[in-house]
Amino acid sequence: MNGTTLAAERAKFDALAGQWWDPDGPMKPLHRMNALRTRWIADRLGGNLAGKTILDAGCGAGLAAEAFARMGATVTGLDAAGAALAAARTHAAAGGLAIEYRQGAPEDLLAEGARFDAVVALEVIEHVADRAQFCAALAALAKPGAPIFLSTLNRTARSFLFAKLGAEYLLRLLPVGTHDWRMFVTPGELGAALRPTGYRITELAGMSMSPTGQWRETRDLAVNYLAMARR
Repeated sequence: MNGTTLAAERAKFDALAGQWWDPDGPMKPLHRMNALRTRWIADRLGGNLAGKTILDAGCGAGLAAEAFARMGATVTGLDAAGAALAAARTHAAAGGLAIEYRQGAPEDLLAEGARFDAVVALEVIEHVADRAQFCAALAALAKPGAPIFLSTLNRTARSFLFAKLGAEYLLRLLPVGTHDWRMFVTPGELGAALRPTGYRITELAGMSMSPTGQWRETRDLAVNYLAMARR
């Protein structure tokens, strides 16, 4: 374990590094979800990201990081999975994007005194070793008044049926073993993990996938959801 990261989780996502940018590969759901989640965040940052610094914690191979960079933000992508970061650097360079990718945990950036206008952690908190410690590190990396954005999976019977059994075993949308349903995070648990940092959840939105694979914002938080927190 390295800080809030788990070695088994790093290895799992490193193994997918070579296929991360294939829109029809094992990360297909993230590709299709990406526009919804990054636009939702950008809208809450005022729409214009030019001049804003964003930390994408748990960035993987850079799907969200590249989207924010194309919107004008100065992006730092952070991940513990070295192979995924190598794929991120290669893809960003091919697209002419100047994204700073760093390998490590949020605690590593804290030691350097780094601070950001927004801190983002998408589909990450359900993979970390210690939620409270992870949220504390995210909060410490945010400038005064800066928001934190997270997306994750709710731990419900419906998420077990659709996001675990359906996505991994029936539809094969994700590799088997991508998620551990027991580590899914309810909105209440997310709020409790943030509370000691002074942050509170100010907005929640569900994300639902249509039968054709398109994602849309919804009020239904039972499976995938987005959260914005402020203090």
